Amino acid sequence: MGIYTYDDMRYVLGKLGFELVRARKHETWERILQNGSILQVRISHKGKRNIPKGTFYEMLRQAGIDESAFRRMLRK
Repeated sequence: MGIYTYDDMRYVLGKLGFELVRARKHETWERILQNGSILQVRISHKGKRNIPKGTFYEMLRQAGIDESAFRRMLRK
């Protein structure tokens, strides 16, 4: 696995159509799907710091994507 930062995650979430809906202790990003389902991803404010491996995979699960899709979006 590559090393990804919280800023990388913000960038990819924005590309996927997620919107920042709350920014207090953590940020909550949300995307409403066509079927009415809501995806929510909570991330830290830590910016340039690396995301721990387990946390990274949990955020991918919440966003409904896998690591290869994340990498593709990051390159765009």
